[in-house]
Amino acid sequence: MSSRTWWQEAVFYEIYVRSFADSDGDGVGDLAGIRERLPYLKELGVDALWLTPFYPSPGVDHGYDVSDYVDVDPQLGSLADFDALVADAHALGLKVTVDIVPNHTSDRHPWFRDHPEYYVWADEPNNWPSTFGGSAWTFDEARGRYYLHLFAPEQPDLDWHNPAVQEEFERIIRFWLDRGVDGFRIDVAYALFKDPELRDEEEPLPPMPAPPDWRRSIDLPELHPLYREWRRLADEYDGGRVLVGELTFLDPARVVPYLRPDELHLGFNFTILLAEWDAEQLHAAIDSSRAALAPADPTWVLENHDVTRLPTRYRGPRSARAAALLLLALPGPVFLYAGQELGLEEVHLPDDVRQDPVFFRTKGERKGRDGCRVPLPWEGEAPPFGFTTGEPWLPMPESWRTETVDEQERDPASFLSLYRGALAARPRGDAFAWRESPPGSLAFDRGEMICVVNVDAPAVELPQGELVLASEPTVTTSLPPDTAAWIQTTKLRPKGTT
Repeated sequence: MSSRTWWQEAVFYEIYVRSFADSDGDGVGDLAGIRERLPYLKELGVDALWLTPFYPSPGVDHGYDVSDYVDVDPQLGSLADFDALVADAHALGLKVTVDIVPNHTSDRHPWFRDHPEYYVWADEPNNWPSTFGGSAWTFDEARGRYYLHLFAPEQPDLDWHNPAVQEEFERIIRFWLDRGVDGFRIDVAYALFKDPELRDEEEPLPPMPAPPDWRRSIDLPELHPLYREWRRLADEYDGGRVLVGELTFLDPARVVPYLRPDELHLGFNFTILLAEWDAEQLHAAIDSSRAALAPADPTWVLENHDVTRLPTRYRGPRSARAAALLLLALPGPVFLYAGQELGLEEVHLPDDVRQDPVFFRTKGERKGRDGCRVPLPWEGEAPPFGFTTGEPWLPMPESWRTETVDEQERDPASFLSLYRGALAARPRGDAFAWRESPPGSLAFDRGEMICVVNVDAPAVELPQGELVLASEPTVTTSLPPDTAAWIQTTKLRPKGTT
């Protein structure tokens, strides 16, 4: 890697803990399972892991309803398992970042019983809706008041104007930093503080979960001194600990204030994730991200545990392979989602096996997120494909027999081989310049590397140079639609603007 700080151009690999690898046969992925598969991640070529919540939880939102912030859910392992995972990852040169969920707890957290003052209460509800559907307020019979929950009713929102809440989280952050974590992904980082007067949002309210332009319950100025304090905490620890904010409900211009040198290091940028497989949209998304977030580093992501898998969103596996080379050629940090490197498609699950609260809260009007959370296929000819010796917590499709890690490792033209090659050859540094290319295509320089992507143009001729990598093995001198290539050259003549 270059002399830039490690996180400025790292590839983070998101692990949905329940779905990665199960070590004990109960059908649910766990920390020991991840530890067993660390050599796979090292060989893949990623730089850092991002673990979704593994804390004790009733499981209403699979870990995002936390009942204890300083322990491990027994179904997922123990603190000793966590320590061993971090130690082994560090020995392999892999960083470990973890989710922290500060906006809300589980209603089973002892705080909700013993410290109701830690939460947001009202005598009468305002017009705020829940992201999961319905009102964001639930009446508590015992207290005779309503409590706020921007998500499920079992996830009451904390009152961050209470100094005691801030002190609790300082202890929590120190607890995990002392155990060696290399950083945090901050869940719902845009919404911790709510308007103290709990005034209505301006109507008409946008349909959920569309990003709302709210002013009462997100993006309040009190967030900035809080994140300055968290940054001071992170900077006390050697080795560069990173803070990544989930700021995805904010447009890039509103993200910038959080990325000052004394606040968050990175903020999630979903601009290209929200774009269609369309050359003009992708070009505009890259330009707007780089312009709005400069001089900070834009982050790039095409998949995560909340969105439909890429081959299903785009035009199938071929376009997803091309998108992989586009994504990994961009300057700045990249976030991959477990299974993305296998080209897994969204799984269409019957209603009776779904577990996502989004599906149930919206009475089936939204599909929910289970289809992108199906466990990973590792080996074998039939489910559970080496993920577990038991019954996987979500059913795995029979068709994945050709998508297993073991099968793809034997195929030099597989998705896995493409990702391994791209991660090994990925250009580093921040050099970037657009090149002229036909309508329906994209081309840009990255130092001595050129990335060319043909979305839907007629065949695009490749520039002179050495063909380093192509999304399809048949590519030689030109790109048909839904393909991409990297060209190495030492005589760049970039066109366009940086």
